[in-house]
Amino acid sequence: MKLKFGLAAALLHFSSLAAASSTLSPRVFRDGCDGNTLQSAEESALPSAAKILAQARIMTVEQHTVLIGGCWDYIDEVWKRAGFPSEKRRIVFKSRKRGPFAQAGLIQPGDWLYFVNHSYGDIEHSALFVGWADKERLQAYMLSYAGQERAETARYKLYDLSGVYWIIRAKG
Repeated sequence: MKLKFGLAAALLHFSSLAAASSTLSPRVFRDGCDGNTLQSAEESALPSAAKILAQARIMTVEQHTVLIGGCWDYIDEVWKRAGFPSEKRRIVFKSRKRGPFAQAGLIQPGDWLYFVNHSYGDIEHSALFVGWADKERLQAYMLSYAGQERAETARYKLYDLSGVYWIIRAKG
């Protein structure tokens, strides 16, 4: 009985997520990312990463959380609310903005990535890795906060991850 209830609750949760994603502005879901992408990421992630991805979804899709600050501030808050403050994080790859860069196989759902944002003047950016759209071409869905003190919510969108120079992962 407990298993049936858990499955029913999960189905209800993800059906409400799908309904919410269809009514949100294109600012939250872009480039083909949708509720199914988030569901797949949460289901395939390690337990600690699944908590982070779920918290990101809650803050972005359900609560439309706005945090004035930079891209780093939003992802840091997601991790803190998910129960992973700085002492519960580990660096699994660290380099420099000019490289060498991380291999795609090292990146997992829920990782906090620092990368060269080729779609915005090759500046440094940090965002939460959700999943691959095209791993061979290094195209991935990320939860990204615009930063620059803008008063808007984060968004799920496609990024080129050919320039990942730092990967942070939850301990545990």
